[in-house]
Amino acid sequence: MKKAFVTKEQIEDIVKKYPTPFHIYDEKGFVNNVKAVYDAFSWNKGFKEYFAVKANPNPVLLDILRNNGCGFDCSSKTELILSKAVGAEGSEIMFSSNDTPAEEFVLADKLGAIINLDDFTHVEFLEKTLGKIPETISCRFNPGGVFKMSNGIMDNPGDSKYGMTKDQLIEAFKILKSKGAKRFGIHAFLASNTVTNEYYPQLAGQLFELAVEVQKATGAKIAFINLSGGVGIPYTPDMEPNDIHVIGKGVKEQYDKILAPEGMDDVAIYTEMGRFMMGPYGALVTKAIHEKHIYKEYIGVDACAVNLMRPAMYGSYHHITVLGKENEPCDHVYDVTGSLCENNDKFAIDRKLPKIDMGDYIYIHDTGAHGYAMGYNYNGKLKSAELLLREDGSVELIRRAETPMDYYATLDCLDVYSRLGELVDGKI
Repeated sequence: MKKAFVTKEQIEDIVKKYPTPFHIYDEKGFVNNVKAVYDAFSWNKGFKEYFAVKANPNPVLLDILRNNGCGFDCSSKTELILSKAVGAEGSEIMFSSNDTPAEEFVLADKLGAIINLDDFTHVEFLEKTLGKIPETISCRFNPGGVFKMSNGIMDNPGDSKYGMTKDQLIEAFKILKSKGAKRFGIHAFLASNTVTNEYYPQLAGQLFELAVEVQKATGAKIAFINLSGGVGIPYTPDMEPNDIHVIGKGVKEQYDKILAPEGMDDVAIYTEMGRFMMGPYGALVTKAIHEKHIYKEYIGVDACAVNLMRPAMYGSYHHITVLGKENEPCDHVYDVTGSLCENNDKFAIDRKLPKIDMGDYIYIHDTGAHGYAMGYNYNGKLKSAELLLREDGSVELIRRAETPMDYYATLDCLDVYSRLGELVDGKI
């Protein structure tokens, strides 16, 4: 059973000031999760979690994460700027990008970020762009083929656009070392949203063996190994969640087995989790505003795929709680829909739920990562507010809802812009 971290009574109080829809985040929940991650990897002196900014780029949340020891995994200019704005600099930032514009490498270097190169050709591109090679550098590895575990095929790296082959990575390290690099890192991301304690240990074993081979072949000092993300969350209520302490122990076993005997017991372990760090600690709260009875039963809510596009984009499951009806039987079957002019704008299809009445508050679970961040403005729909449920129970606005003028903002180069402003102000 998935439980909401807010009650119907709390939401009824919140909407007096902040109308639905909105995303709300549980500070106590994600802070405790950060502490658990650091405890699970406390055996590694250099461990650092680089929170994937793409998962939830809100500066208030980033600031809390940083104050609890996290760095930031950035993949764009705007994410680098956002990370700098909350005080991160130097090795607190990991810049893992692909098809990267020169200006973004320049900014990453200016901030002192650790640059993680996605492709062999980027070695020459980086040197031409910066006029140098940074002393600390990382390269992304792609083993190709199919990534399998005991519970089946997890993903297909061979079809992925990311990373270098092993031969390319070894050659890249040789060149980088000859041009002044002194500290090297290896990075890899082989599977997404794995709900198994086996993923990180198995990935770690592959990367540790690679690190030993690369260091012997190149003489490059492997300073860190970045396991990236991929540790997932149980979106469905029947799934057993990952145990980060079991995962940390599994990585340590591989470390002691492979790296330590080679005298590489000073290698730092980095992670770049977004979904695991924040996913369960966010929710989209929306209100039932329409019902429709045709060939199926529909409940229309005041949110849409603009607010959470994963179900429309991937067919992803997000659990739904009807606040105040947690203990009522799920004896009705609904499609829960938004208002976009797209038939895939559905948060749930043929979902068994309690009877939903107009005005009921619908709590959509697990939107703390890749929820608000993936939003867009199709149909002229506006993105919602973001709220933070503080540890003391208070609620803080951490991003206001968009207005029509936000939607029109980039039209300020046109004469019609002033007329739009007048119309928004009611001068119709």
